[in-house]
Amino acid sequence: MTPEDPFPSIRPLDYDFLGGATLLVDKPQGWTSFDVVNKIRYRLKRLLKVKKIKVGHAGTLDPMATGLLIVCTGRSTKKIDQYQNLPKEYTGTITFGATTPSYDAETDPDGRFPTEHLTPELIDQARQRFLGEIEQIPPMFSAIKVDGQPLYKKARKGIKIEVEARKVTIYEFAITRFELPEVDFQVRCSKGTYIRSLAHDLGQALQSGAYLSRLCRTRIGDFALTEAWDLEELTDLLDEHIESASAGI
Repeated sequence: MTPEDPFPSIRPLDYDFLGGATLLVDKPQGWTSFDVVNKIRYRLKRLLKVKKIKVGHAGTLDPMATGLLIVCTGRSTKKIDQYQNLPKEYTGTITFGATTPSYDAETDPDGRFPTEHLTPELIDQARQRFLGEIEQIPPMFSAIKVDGQPLYKKARKGIKIEVEARKVTIYEFAITRFELPEVDFQVRCSKGTYIRSLAHDLGQALQSGAYLSRLCRTRIGDFALTEAWDLEELTDLLDEHIESASAGI
């Protein structure tokens, strides 16, 4: 296995973590991307017996979301920008009939809307309006910094900020299940796309509020979730190697 090989191995020590390794990790729900990085960094420092090692991720996933997270170590952290620029693929669920301040299920609904008029044909027509290059306003509950402070911190204080729209590209947007108030979807999009905003904007286009109730990132460029480490399995294997090293095995 080469140092840059991102695919799982039954032997984590096959990676050259200091020289540079790229790990594909399946982020569990409820974890922040930084939680995953910190969990891995802690074990690598113990395993390699070093005080510091560079570990970073290439593209934040919200705590509610699951799926593919690229984690880079050592000199491979220089490739983070390259990985962040790759197109992303997601699957998930949009729930119609309500809106939330965060545009997802992390916050309670702040508005209720009718859904009786919604049909598969109507949703399909609205979906097509979001294909190609579009302008998208990021949600207030996001990590985008304004005056040096993340927007979500201002949002939690009830402070509303005018956020400029950004151009993003939706390459593919398919509805895969229609069972109101929920619909499942699959999206392939450019860097910087907020799927939460896409769900919110689709609800507005259909004159019925909507929010993102489930999200899984399935691909980043050519890197696929099916090739990723289960986080618990990875950390358990690292712990085993740490214990073996401590015992002199």
